[in-house]
Amino acid sequence: MKIRIGIASQTLHFIENGEEKIYRVSTSKYGAGERKGSLRTPRGLHVIRAKIGEGLPINTVFVGRRPTGEIYSKELAERFPERDWILTRILWLCGKTPGFNRFGEVDTMSRYIYIHGTPDKSEMGEPGSIGCIRMRNADLVELFGRFASGTQVEILEHS
Repeated sequence: MKIRIGIASQTLHFIENGEEKIYRVSTSKYGAGERKGSLRTPRGLHVIRAKIGEGLPINTVFVGRRPTGEIYSKELAERFPERDWILTRILWLCGKTPGFNRFGEVDTMSRYIYIHGTPDKSEMGEPGSIGCIRMRNADLVELFGRFASGTQVEILEHS
């Protein structure tokens, strides 16, 4: 089982037992990069460090990786128009390459980079996040149970 994310193509490829399924995603509107504070999507090999949100309803709102008790709605979005919505499930990533995406000023995990759900109105196939990889909630729920902590995730800039 493997996940490959293409920044140029704005796609997530889920590969299992020789079968591949492709999902549209949204990576950083600032491009690719590993530096802390860059708001860019980190490249290279990663693993899923933690899975968060199992069993919670679709559109559950998370802040600081914890459910707030809110369910995303049009009314909630209107009350908090500047919020960067993290919804439904979180797959928290950890870099595998010391000095490139792990440890120090380039540490994916301490940058809190996730694959996470996003409001249905969010564009997929276009960069729009501030570092994370956004997915449609239904797509993320479909895949969430198939991933285990430790699953490899490769993020490629030119793919």
